[in-house]
Amino acid sequence: MASSDSNNEDVPNNLQPGDLIEIFRPAYQHWALYLGDGYVINVAPLETTAASFSSAKSVFSRKALVKMQLLKDVVGNDTYKVNNKYDDKYSPLPAEEIIQRAEILIGQEICYDLLGNNCEHFVTLLRYGEAVSDQVMYYYLITDIQ
Repeated sequence: MASSDSNNEDVPNNLQPGDLIEIFRPAYQHWALYLGDGYVINVAPLETTAASFSSAKSVFSRKALVKMQLLKDVVGNDTYKVNNKYDDKYSPLPAEEIIQRAEILIGQEICYDLLGNNCEHFVTLLRYGEAVSDQVMYYYLITDIQ
């Protein structure tokens, strides 16, 4: 996929194919991986509609669909940033390999689990070959405090 961003004028020029995108939803963070041309790959829970995906209930779904969508459609009215936060711990795979791996998964139904296989796990597996999620560590810290 080219990275000319011709389909989305709202995409910053500094986005590179393979970048991790952190989207700040009202109650949680959603993660996507930038493919180029204004598109991202992400997982969308199957039990919710697109309109309700931004709700916190969507994170409790057990199945998800791997989707390629315009970044602006996934972000909606929320804010986002590039966050390749694990680059110091894991070496990113070559961009071409990340994109190839991602494109194979588009349209696939996958198991989804907030604690073991969430949207952050999905995109980090594509970028690094390792599925990691700080959201899980944060969840365990919060539940330990309560």
